[in-house]
Amino acid sequence: MSTTIISEGKTTNEAIENGLKELKTTKEHVSIKILENEEKKSFFSILAPRVVRVEMTLKEETKTYKKEPRKEIIISEGELKKAEENIEVFLKELSRNMLEGQSYEIKRNKDMVEVTINGENSGILIGYRGETLYALQTILSSVANKGLENRVTIRLDIENYKAKREKTLQDLAIKTAKTVMKTGKSITLEPMQAYERKIIHSALQDNKRISTDSIGEEPRRRIVIALLRNKK
Repeated sequence: MSTTIISEGKTTNEAIENGLKELKTTKEHVSIKILENEEKKSFFSILAPRVVRVEMTLKEETKTYKKEPRKEIIISEGELKKAEENIEVFLKELSRNMLEGQSYEIKRNKDMVEVTINGENSGILIGYRGETLYALQTILSSVANKGLENRVTIRLDIENYKAKREKTLQDLAIKTAKTVMKTGKSITLEPMQAYERKIIHSALQDNKRISTDSIGEEPRRRIVIALLRNKK
Protein backbone atom coordinates (compact mmCIF):
# COMPACT_ATOMS: atom_id res chain seq x y z
CA MET A 1 0.00 0.00 0.00
CA SER A 2 1.38 3.43 -1.01
CA THR A 3 2.22 6.09 1.56
CA THR A 4 0.57 9.40 0.61
CA ILE A 5 0.57 12.69 2.49
CA ILE A 6 -0.70 16.21 1.90
CA SER A 7 1.90 18.87 2.59
CA GLU A 8 1.49 22.66 2.79
CA GLY A 9 3.69 25.71 2.40
CA LYS A 10 3.75 29.32 1.26
CA THR A 11 5.32 28.23 -2.03
CA THR A 12 5.41 25.00 -3.99
CA ASN A 13 9.05 24.43 -3.07
CA GLU A 14 8.35 24.99 0.62
CA ALA A 15 5.41 22.58 0.54
CA ILE A 16 7.57 19.93 -1.14
CA GLU A 17 10.43 20.42 1.33
CA ASN A 18 8.03 20.08 4.26
CA GLY A 19 6.66 16.87 2.78
CA LEU A 20 10.12 15.41 2.19
CA LYS A 21 11.03 16.08 5.82
CA GLU A 22 7.85 14.36 6.99
CA LEU A 23 8.50 11.33 4.78
CA LYS A 24 12.22 11.37 5.62
CA THR A 25 13.24 10.89 2.02
CA THR A 26 14.47 12.80 -1.06
CA LYS A 27 12.66 14.26 -4.06
CA GLU A 28 13.56 11.51 -6.51
CA HIS A 29 11.84 8.95 -4.28
CA VAL A 30 8.35 10.50 -4.37
CA SER A 31 5.59 11.30 -6.87
CA ILE A 32 4.34 14.88 -6.51
CA LYS A 33 0.98 16.37 -7.49
CA ILE A 34 0.29 20.10 -7.04
CA LEU A 35 -3.15 20.57 -5.49
CA GLU A 36 -3.01 24.36 -5.32
CA ASN A 37 -0.61 26.57 -7.24
CA GLU A 38 0.71 29.78 -5.70
CA GLU A 39 0.59 31.47 -9.12
CA LYS A 40 -3.20 31.40 -9.27
CA LYS A 41 -4.23 34.47 -7.30
CA SER A 42 -7.57 36.21 -7.51
CA PHE A 43 -8.27 39.92 -6.88
CA PHE A 44 -9.97 39.11 -3.57
CA SER A 45 -7.24 36.81 -2.26
CA ILE A 46 -4.17 38.74 -3.29
CA LEU A 47 -3.69 40.20 0.18
CA ALA A 48 -4.49 36.95 2.01
CA PRO A 49 -1.74 34.52 3.09
CA ARG A 50 -1.24 31.97 0.34
CA VAL A 51 -1.15 28.26 1.15
CA VAL A 52 0.12 25.79 -1.44
CA ARG A 53 -0.86 22.16 -1.00
CA VAL A 54 0.89 19.21 -2.66
CA GLU A 55 0.10 15.53 -2.64
CA MET A 56 3.21 13.38 -2.21
CA THR A 57 3.30 9.63 -2.66
CA LEU A 58 6.30 7.58 -1.61
CA LYS A 59 7.36 5.25 -4.38
CA GLU A 60 6.90 1.59 -3.45
CA GLU A 61 10.48 0.51 -4.03
CA THR A 62 11.94 3.35 -1.95
CA LYS A 63 9.75 3.37 1.15
CA THR A 64 11.60 4.43 4.23
CA TYR A 65 12.30 1.79 6.82
CA LYS A 66 13.73 1.67 10.25
CA LYS A 67 17.30 0.57 10.29
CA GLU A 68 17.82 -2.12 12.84
CA PRO A 69 20.36 -1.08 15.46
CA ARG A 70 23.67 -2.84 15.11
CA LYS A 71 23.84 -5.70 17.53
CA GLU A 72 26.55 -5.21 20.08
CA ILE A 73 29.07 -8.01 20.04
CA ILE A 74 30.17 -9.00 23.51
CA ILE A 75 33.54 -10.67 23.70
CA SER A 76 33.58 -13.31 26.42
CA GLU A 77 36.39 -13.86 28.90
CA GLY A 78 36.90 -17.28 27.37
CA GLU A 79 37.41 -15.79 23.91
CA LEU A 80 39.87 -13.21 25.22
CA LYS A 81 41.79 -15.94 27.05
CA LYS A 82 41.87 -18.13 23.96
CA ALA A 83 43.12 -15.20 21.84
CA GLU A 84 45.90 -14.57 24.37
CA GLU A 85 46.89 -18.23 24.35
CA ASN A 86 46.98 -18.31 20.53
CA ILE A 87 49.22 -15.23 20.47
CA GLU A 88 51.48 -16.64 23.19
CA VAL A 89 52.11 -19.84 21.21
CA PHE A 90 52.83 -17.86 18.05
CA LEU A 91 55.20 -15.37 19.71
CA LYS A 92 57.14 -18.09 21.50
CA GLU A 93 57.85 -19.67 18.14
CA LEU A 94 58.64 -16.28 16.61
CA SER A 95 61.04 -15.51 19.47
CA ARG A 96 63.14 -18.50 18.62
CA ASN A 97 63.56 -17.26 15.07
CA MET A 98 63.22 -13.46 14.95
CA LEU A 99 62.91 -11.89 18.40
CA GLU A 100 66.42 -12.46 19.67
CA GLY A 101 67.25 -9.87 22.34
CA GLN A 102 63.67 -8.66 22.47
CA SER A 103 60.79 -9.17 24.89
CA TYR A 104 57.05 -9.09 24.44
CA GLU A 105 54.05 -8.47 26.66
CA ILE A 106 50.45 -9.55 26.13
CA LYS A 107 47.65 -7.93 28.10
CA ARG A 108 43.90 -7.40 27.90
CA ASN A 109 42.40 -3.94 27.56
CA LYS A 110 38.61 -4.19 27.91
CA ASP A 111 37.49 -6.27 24.90
CA MET A 112 40.79 -6.30 23.02
CA VAL A 113 44.25 -7.78 23.40
CA GLU A 114 47.31 -5.53 23.25
CA VAL A 115 50.77 -6.83 22.35
CA THR A 116 53.95 -4.80 22.86
CA ILE A 117 57.44 -5.76 21.72
CA ASN A 118 60.59 -4.03 22.99
CA GLY A 119 64.31 -4.64 22.66
CA GLU A 120 67.31 -4.23 20.42
CA ASN A 121 67.06 -4.18 16.63
CA SER A 122 63.29 -3.64 16.67
CA GLY A 123 63.53 -1.65 13.47
CA ILE A 124 63.38 -4.83 11.39
CA LEU A 125 59.96 -5.58 12.88
CA ILE A 126 58.71 -2.02 12.34
CA GLY A 127 59.80 -1.62 8.75
CA TYR A 128 59.51 1.44 6.55
CA ARG A 129 56.89 3.69 8.14
CA GLY A 130 55.44 0.80 10.10
CA GLU A 131 54.64 -1.42 7.11
CA THR A 132 56.15 -4.54 8.72
CA LEU A 133 54.55 -3.73 12.08
CA TYR A 134 51.05 -3.53 10.58
CA ALA A 135 51.62 -6.65 8.51
CA LEU A 136 52.65 -8.47 11.70
CA GLN A 137 49.58 -7.10 13.47
CA THR A 138 47.39 -8.56 10.72
CA ILE A 139 49.10 -11.94 11.15
CA LEU A 140 48.65 -11.79 14.93
CA SER A 141 44.96 -10.98 14.48
CA SER A 142 44.48 -14.03 12.24
CA VAL A 143 46.36 -16.25 14.67
CA ALA A 144 44.53 -14.93 17.74
CA ASN A 145 41.06 -15.36 16.26
CA LYS A 146 41.54 -18.90 15.00
CA GLY A 147 38.64 -21.00 16.27
CA LEU A 148 36.78 -18.07 17.87
CA GLU A 149 33.13 -17.27 17.20
CA ASN A 150 33.52 -13.51 17.75
CA ARG A 151 36.45 -11.52 16.46
CA VAL A 152 38.81 -10.11 19.09
CA THR A 153 40.63 -6.89 18.19
CA ILE A 154 44.42 -7.18 18.37
CA ARG A 155 46.66 -4.13 18.74
CA LEU A 156 50.41 -4.43 18.26
CA ASP A 157 53.01 -1.78 19.05
CA ILE A 158 56.79 -2.01 18.88
CA GLU A 159 59.07 0.35 20.84
CA ASN A 160 56.14 2.80 21.18
CA TYR A 161 56.30 3.36 17.41
CA LYS A 162 52.61 4.23 16.96
CA ALA A 163 52.61 7.11 19.45
CA LYS A 164 55.85 8.49 17.99
CA ARG A 165 54.54 8.23 14.42
CA GLU A 166 51.24 9.88 15.37
CA LYS A 167 53.11 12.83 16.92
CA THR A 168 55.30 13.12 13.82
CA LEU A 169 52.25 13.21 11.52
CA GLN A 170 50.41 15.72 13.71
CA ASP A 171 53.44 18.02 13.64
CA LEU A 172 53.70 17.59 9.87
CA ALA A 173 50.02 18.46 9.42
CA ILE A 174 50.25 21.64 11.51
CA LYS A 175 53.51 22.76 9.89
CA THR A 176 52.16 22.16 6.38
CA ALA A 177 48.90 23.98 7.16
CA LYS A 178 50.88 27.03 8.32
CA THR A 179 52.82 27.02 5.04
CA VAL A 180 49.59 26.77 3.03
CA MET A 181 48.02 29.66 4.95
CA LYS A 182 51.13 31.76 4.45
CA THR A 183 51.61 31.10 0.73
CA GLY A 184 48.04 30.41 -0.33
CA LYS A 185 49.27 27.41 -2.32
CA SER A 186 48.05 23.85 -1.75
CA ILE A 187 50.52 21.13 -0.78
CA THR A 188 50.23 17.44 -1.66
CA LEU A 189 51.82 15.11 0.85
CA GLU A 190 53.55 11.90 -0.15
CA PRO A 191 51.55 8.63 -0.20
CA MET A 192 50.35 7.35 3.17
CA GLN A 193 48.43 4.41 4.51
CA ALA A 194 44.80 4.94 5.54
CA TYR A 195 45.51 5.12 9.29
CA GLU A 196 48.17 7.81 8.67
CA ARG A 197 45.84 9.88 6.48
CA LYS A 198 43.24 9.71 9.22
CA ILE A 199 45.73 11.26 11.67
CA ILE A 200 46.37 14.15 9.25
CA HIS A 201 42.64 14.76 8.71
CA SER A 202 41.98 14.70 12.46
CA ALA A 203 44.85 17.06 13.24
CA LEU A 204 43.41 19.74 10.92
CA GLN A 205 39.68 19.16 11.24
CA ASP A 206 39.20 22.20 13.51
CA ASN A 207 41.19 24.56 11.29
CA LYS A 208 38.52 26.71 9.62
CA ARG A 209 40.92 28.02 6.97
CA ILE A 210 42.18 24.66 5.74
CA SER A 211 40.70 21.74 3.82
CA THR A 212 42.14 18.23 3.58
CA ASP A 213 41.24 15.86 0.76
CA SER A 214 42.52 12.44 -0.26
CA ILE A 215 43.35 11.83 -3.90
CA GLY A 216 44.67 8.93 -5.97
CA GLU A 217 44.40 5.19 -5.62
CA GLU A 218 45.86 2.84 -3.03
CA PRO A 219 48.66 2.26 -2.26
CA ARG A 220 49.67 5.74 -3.51
CA ARG A 221 46.76 7.67 -2.08
CA ARG A 222 47.79 11.14 -0.87
CA ILE A 223 46.39 14.04 1.12
CA VAL A 224 46.10 17.53 -0.37
CA ILE A 225 46.16 20.35 2.19
CA ALA A 226 44.64 23.50 0.71
CA LEU A 227 43.38 26.94 1.67
CA LEU A 228 39.63 27.45 1.85
CA ARG A 229 39.25 30.42 -0.47
CA ASN A 230 35.87 31.42 0.98
CA LYS A 231 37.33 31.81 4.45
CA LYS A 232 39.05 34.91 5.75
